[in-house]
Amino acid sequence: MKIPKSLLIDPEKNSVYGAFAVAVSIWAFSYSVIFGQILILAYYAVWLPLVLVDYRRFVRHLSSAWLPLLFAAYVCFSVFWSQAPGVTARTSVQYFSHIACAYVAARTVSVRTLTIGALIGIFVVLIYSLKVGNYSEDVLDGTVNFVGAFASKNQIGFVGSLGIYFCVVFLAFYRRGRLSFILAVPVVLLSAYVLVASHSATSMASIPAVLALVALLAMSKLLSRRYRRVIFLIGAGLLVVTAFVALNLGLMDFVLGLFGKDSTLTGRTYLWEQGWNTVQKSPILGVGYAAYWVQGFAEAERLWNEFYITTRTGFHFHNTYIEALVELGFVGATLVSLIMLRTLYGHVSAVIFKAWQADSVILFGVMVLLLIRSFVEVEILNPYIMGSFLMYFSFFKLARLPVTRRRRSPALEPADAAGGETDWPRYAGHPAGAGPS
Repeated sequence: MKIPKSLLIDPEKNSVYGAFAVAVSIWAFSYSVIFGQILILAYYAVWLPLVLVDYRRFVRHLSSAWLPLLFAAYVCFSVFWSQAPGVTARTSVQYFSHIACAYVAARTVSVRTLTIGALIGIFVVLIYSLKVGNYSEDVLDGTVNFVGAFASKNQIGFVGSLGIYFCVVFLAFYRRGRLSFILAVPVVLLSAYVLVASHSATSMASIPAVLALVALLAMSKLLSRRYRRVIFLIGAGLLVVTAFVALNLGLMDFVLGLFGKDSTLTGRTYLWEQGWNTVQKSPILGVGYAAYWVQGFAEAERLWNEFYITTRTGFHFHNTYIEALVELGFVGATLVSLIMLRTLYGHVSAVIFKAWQADSVILFGVMVLLLIRSFVEVEILNPYIMGSFLMYFSFFKLARLPVTRRRRSPALEPADAAGGETDWPRYAGHPAGAGPS
């Protein structure tokens, strides 16, 4: 039996396969450490073979992905100056292939399908964590936190916050009938419970702010484009002023106190200091991708010992930009920052300065969540991580793959006659000349 290509690669028709592929990816991102390589192979299996179905879809307009590709190439080339070339070679290839999977996903899966697949995957992941039911004591602050089947409270907290986020945006933008509401409620309740039980301050503090921002962008649909621009510029200015005042009046310490944290962020500021000291030794290129936290290296062993990391794996500087500076220098940190900023600006500008789009609102919310977390976590620099997959998916969704409609009569289609009007992604994959009915 021959399966139509559209059921695999057409964003308008592949919702079943796309949701399945996203759910498998989330399971792999969450539990590949537990179940081993089989989940990573499953992750590759649901995305990379799609290139063979219609390679032209992925080769066309590949130049729009030049910034992530440049960063991936730089990551791979860091093997030549890495202090652990073997580790860098292996991990950089994994990261490059991870970006390739996100590229394939962005070209074949709609944001709605991503949301549905994420909800399915997150629900299954959290159910399994509840079944495992592990708790972990934080030796630095003395708290006991729910971690489920994860290695830390911050990891499961991130999954819980994503579950809440995708549930809210699904009900707000994509809900179709009462059944959608009935199916989404268990996911949001389970995610909220796990988020509270994990005591992850970063996740609990970031998700309300992101949802409030998404609500404001959703309401902006009622305004004309001109008023949207004015309100956005005023709001951005107020946000900068508020942040400046908060930092100078000590409001940050008050907010941290609400979540049981002090000004050191449970030792994170000490880690940042140690990371910055390392940066001074190789500021331009860094020590090599994934070449710092290597067993047997004196500095890594010292920090593992100071923070009671007995496994001597899975640790980082709890700041994306310091981690990037240490491993990839100012060159790498600049590139990854540009990717983050380009994605943020691309989606918010689509909402504020162009035609209002729910997809851009949702992906902008995802990027704001990742931006907030990037100052205290490292979730976009590693392969097989939900954060990096979502960031690159959001970046690649900025590209508009044009499908030029069949030229008819200049009188009937003046836009085509003037210069070739294109549509994406609504009519991508439809026969030439297809349009709204």
